[in-house]
Amino acid sequence: MPRVIRRTLLSLALGISVTGISAFGQSAASSPSEQRTSRALEAARKNPLVLHALIEKMPKGADLHMHLSGAIYAETFLRDAAADLLCVNLAKIKFDKNVGTSKSLPAQAVCAEGSVPAADVFKNQELYKSLIDTFSMRSFVPASGRSGHDQFFDTFGHFGGVEKSHVGEWLDEVASRAAAQNEQYLEIMETPSFSAAAKLGYQIGWPARTASARVSAEDDLTGTSPAELSKLRDQLLAAGLRDEVATDRREYADALADRNQIEHCSQSDAKGGCSVAIRFIFQILRSFPPQQVFAQTLLGFEVASVDPDVVGLNFVQPEDDYMAMSEYHRQMRMLDYLHSVYPKVHISLHAGELAPGLVTPEGLRFHIREAIDLGHAERIGHGVDVMYEDDPQALLKEMADRHVMAEINLTSNDGILGVKAPFHPLPNYRAAHVPVALSTDDEGVSRIDMTHEYTRAVMEYGLTYPELKDMVRTGLEHSFLAGESLWQQQDRFTSVNTACAGQPIGADEPKGKCVEFLKNSDKAMQQWQLEHRFHIFESNVQ
Repeated sequence: MPRVIRRTLLSLALGISVTGISAFGQSAASSPSEQRTSRALEAARKNPLVLHALIEKMPKGADLHMHLSGAIYAETFLRDAAADLLCVNLAKIKFDKNVGTSKSLPAQAVCAEGSVPAADVFKNQELYKSLIDTFSMRSFVPASGRSGHDQFFDTFGHFGGVEKSHVGEWLDEVASRAAAQNEQYLEIMETPSFSAAAKLGYQIGWPARTASARVSAEDDLTGTSPAELSKLRDQLLAAGLRDEVATDRREYADALADRNQIEHCSQSDAKGGCSVAIRFIFQILRSFPPQQVFAQTLLGFEVASVDPDVVGLNFVQPEDDYMAMSEYHRQMRMLDYLHSVYPKVHISLHAGELAPGLVTPEGLRFHIREAIDLGHAERIGHGVDVMYEDDPQALLKEMADRHVMAEINLTSNDGILGVKAPFHPLPNYRAAHVPVALSTDDEGVSRIDMTHEYTRAVMEYGLTYPELKDMVRTGLEHSFLAGESLWQQQDRFTSVNTACAGQPIGADEPKGKCVEFLKNSDKAMQQWQLEHRFHIFESNVQ
């Protein structure tokens, strides 16, 4: 069965033998191996270190909410900055370009006064420690005038400046880390070039507010009627916005090619990271004027419409920023229009990454609902303020009825917003039967990994092994991978698609119509492999 189960790569990813597996349970809930694994997890619950070791080997399916720059550990950025001959500004604790290079070989960075070559950081332990702390949440303690929110979002300005040529290396880093934890699929948020599109947006401009229009930014709907947005789209396309589509596709393709080369994928000595499939989510910066946001969003829809490696789009940057808050409704109306033009492009949105006190009470009341009803979000990133929205129970029911998944980021929500059990809404989502899956958000900045998040979920929310297993399946079920689901009914993991019914789920060699079905569905193929991994894991738990 081509590409469904790669036994060598699975062995690398799991760190255990995959030989001798023959019996697969049609209903995992009733299998003795799952019951044994459930008992092992309950026993391990008493000791977080034992629990972590168990969960590290557990299949985790997909990470659907991961920002590439935030997923990279600070140590990697320091190495890359040294390779790029960058300098470290000692006053601002950030990377700067050099003012020249030495004539001697190998070339060394020549830095402005008050800066030192990034390569010198490895000779200065105190500076090395300071940079890692500044580039991440490590050692951070909230203080008067400086919150976890400030520290988290400020990190990106400190480690920025490293050359984009390293993106392939970063993909290798996250894929290798994922493989070591028995993950198999990543949807990675990454912002490709968009400067030409933004420039066109500013050149064309945004419709002026009429004299009779209300002056409140929150009530300004200028430019958001379908007719106005259609005209703007036509103007941007006529001015050459599509020219940047090829540039962005090349950036994504080059990064994937570099990653494959680094990991020796498709070769006999392929590394474990090759077993992790990667797709991209096109990132759009929301904290800018509407002419830039619309142009970049249009570019994202255009790219995702033609590039199979780009499976959706998302808005990023702090949701509490002035521009993000005041422009929120206008941005949702942009998405409402563009979704009508590009209905096949998937949308996941950061919405409700807010907490009481961070914004006004009014700011907590509508973001998630508008993201779904106007923004056509199929998944909600964070969704922390859901219980502060107008009629939260109705909203939760709508999410459950429409199968809108919540991407849950426990450590990120704690570090940025100070929201953790018992004030985190994860139990509310689960009680309302809203599909949920755990994700890492920015594992490098937070200094975590996916295993940490699952361990935390068990310790803080009392989740059982079958409940974890459902969350893992939910992640792949709500991925934006192409093709039909393996499961007959969405979010019900009891009966498989009729093409694969009547045979062991996740078997080494599917038979009959199932073979063709899996070949034609990237999603079902990954889901089949997940079931295979579950069986291997459970069969090896003592």
